[in-house]
Amino acid sequence: MKIKFSFLAAFLVAATSIFAQDSKPAQDWFLLSPAKANVQGISIEETYETVLKGREGETVVVAVIDSGVDYDHEDLKDVMWVNKDEIPDNGIDDDNNGYVDDIHGWNFIGGKDGRNVNDDNLEVARVYKKLKPMYDGKKRDDIKGKKNKREYDLYQRAKKEIESNRESKMEDIAVYSGIVESIGKIKEALGKEDVTAEDLSAYETDDEAMQRSILVLENIMSRNPNLNEVEEQLTGYVEYLEKSVKYNYNPDFDPRADIVGDNYADSYEKGYGNNIYDGPDAMHGTHVAGIIAATRNNGVGMNGVADNVEIMTIRAVPNGDERDKDVANAIIYAVDNGASVVNMSFGKGFKWDKEAVDKAVKYAMKKDVLLVHAAGNSAQDNDTSYNFPNDGFEKRGLFGPKKAKNWVEVGALDWKGGENSPASFSNYGKANVDVFAPGVDIYSTTPDDEYEYLQGTSMASPVVAGVAAVLRSYYPDLTAEQVKSILMASVDPITVKVRKPGTDETVNFTDLAISGGTINALTAVKLAEKTKGKKKGVSRPMKKDKA
Repeated sequence: MKIKFSFLAAFLVAATSIFAQDSKPAQDWFLLSPAKANVQGISIEETYETVLKGREGETVVVAVIDSGVDYDHEDLKDVMWVNKDEIPDNGIDDDNNGYVDDIHGWNFIGGKDGRNVNDDNLEVARVYKKLKPMYDGKKRDDIKGKKNKREYDLYQRAKKEIESNRESKMEDIAVYSGIVESIGKIKEALGKEDVTAEDLSAYETDDEAMQRSILVLENIMSRNPNLNEVEEQLTGYVEYLEKSVKYNYNPDFDPRADIVGDNYADSYEKGYGNNIYDGPDAMHGTHVAGIIAATRNNGVGMNGVADNVEIMTIRAVPNGDERDKDVANAIIYAVDNGASVVNMSFGKGFKWDKEAVDKAVKYAMKKDVLLVHAAGNSAQDNDTSYNFPNDGFEKRGLFGPKKAKNWVEVGALDWKGGENSPASFSNYGKANVDVFAPGVDIYSTTPDDEYEYLQGTSMASPVVAGVAAVLRSYYPDLTAEQVKSILMASVDPITVKVRKPGTDETVNFTDLAISGGTINALTAVKLAEKTKGKKKGVSRPMKKDKA
């Protein structure tokens, strides 16, 4: 009884947040100046109207490593990168880069026959499956050698995550699907489709399960009175949970070999995949691309952060965890084909072949390419939690760098500001997250010429990538390391105490990010003006947080 009640109470809290109808900010809030719009935007519109007015920049290629991009979208088709050395659809690798007919980019999770990976499992499931035959049923004291003990500990962590998540999601499926079933029964009993909160309150039943469902629904409808909308959202959420159990947390599910057909054991294999740039689900990647570079001032949809940008789409992220082999090859493809900024709005809690990713990051660093990465949406401290990929190198020479100097890690900012400045879901890290940027209620492009509000550090990262592209466009002599230094040194410091994501604890913003603040394009461009021509990075003293 106590467990069931606690579970129901937890569900009520979750439900009210899932189905709340909160107000939305202006569609372009993240582009605006805080002083003018009273929201913590990045001041890019003011930047174009003042410092950059009348100036022309160079074209910059920004690679979007993601789920795919709708390259025919009305607000993106004019800013897509085109490989001019490749003749479309002739089945020949005209530019000899190892990829046939790669006009707008490449798809590393597709097959030569045109099929594509959509759902995939999480890295934790792959690690669990790999290590289970070696360590299942064994005790740590029975394991010999440091390397084997580390693998044993990794297996135990993976096993715990797999089992706990499958169990909790199965419980959620039972509860949510039960409520959906109850909605149908209530509609049938009342003989109407449009059930109001008053109808629900007046409905009487002796069925205890129905009574519990009504209690939950009354709570939800106090935030969203449209029961049909609630039913649709609940149904979608049940489908999401079912797919998560069937695919994400299922160690036996593996679409890779059948569809992609590569030698998965060879992380340095080239040329696999296809040129289907949007894949079966381009929602996430299209939204990211729009934030960076949706055509500005064309009277359609919305404005991206950057002008003078071409979007190179590289598909490597399924509905599940991306694979290290694909991430490494995606970075290398971006570098070799002219990208100067790479956006990576993905991440995971387990690794497979970090060495391959590290080599690709070092290659990008050598070639002066800036990598911008989303910090994650688990409200976790990245200083003490696992989060991959990251800028730390596992293997390095005696004098090699410990971290990538061309990497920017981005947390998400809420438009509400004040103590709620960091998004409640955002990962953070005093040592491992560089800056924050707008990431809540971000309006951008979605497939089929649509637009939607989405949120996540996945949205904050392309905001930063867009500002970086502006710097590399108007100040082309700046190195990737200098661009990062400018982004860090030009933040708007957040000097009030803020809620640590996922808690009620208030902390200084310097406890959440190295820079202690949020991206400001206007200040960054002004600082770039002073920095151009210099060979080294820039820095300025950070303002101290107020107690």
